[in-house]
Amino acid sequence: MMRLDATTAQLLGRARAGDADALGKLTELYRGYLTILARTQIGRRLQGKADPADLVQETFLEAHKHISRFRGQSEVEFLAWLRTILAAVISNHVRHYLGTRQRNARLEQGLVVELDNTSGVLQRGLMAADSTPSRQVANREALLLLANALEQLPDDYRQVIMLRHLEGLPFADVAQRMDRTVASVQNLWVRALKRMKQSVGESL
Repeated sequence: MMRLDATTAQLLGRARAGDADALGKLTELYRGYLTILARTQIGRRLQGKADPADLVQETFLEAHKHISRFRGQSEVEFLAWLRTILAAVISNHVRHYLGTRQRNARLEQGLVVELDNTSGVLQRGLMAADSTPSRQVANREALLLLANALEQLPDDYRQVIMLRHLEGLPFADVAQRMDRTVASVQNLWVRALKRMKQSVGESL
């Protein structure tokens, strides 16, 4: 997996200067991360009426088209910029789903907040309060590793982890959303976490 240190800084600098290949490598690095964020919004706002991979691909296309507008200098700023683009893409799909034409700035702003919050939940699960710079690099790597591992899980494993951890739902609500018994969901959750730990090891 590509390290999020000097290599990423170099790619970001080249991307900001208009290097399409560098931007392509950067966006691929964050594909799993953005896909997980898109999945949370599809469940909440689109009732499964969109493909997260398509939403992320649209986000990347917009990033390539408008990279000259990015004024940030850091990975944190770049991820925030990508989340803003993803929010606009999701908003467009919500408008299409609802049959409305007018752009909804309030919806886009709300989506940005929700995506930021979901990203924060992922990162707070990995970052220690007294992190050193080297630990922060490792934890950012683990954040992307976690997102990629989630994407590779079977659908029911991924869903139970996302509902339980990213949406913070109690098992009773998770069971209702998944149309399962509470006991079934709890057993599924245990198996899903075991699979995740096998995939990411100590990163969790």
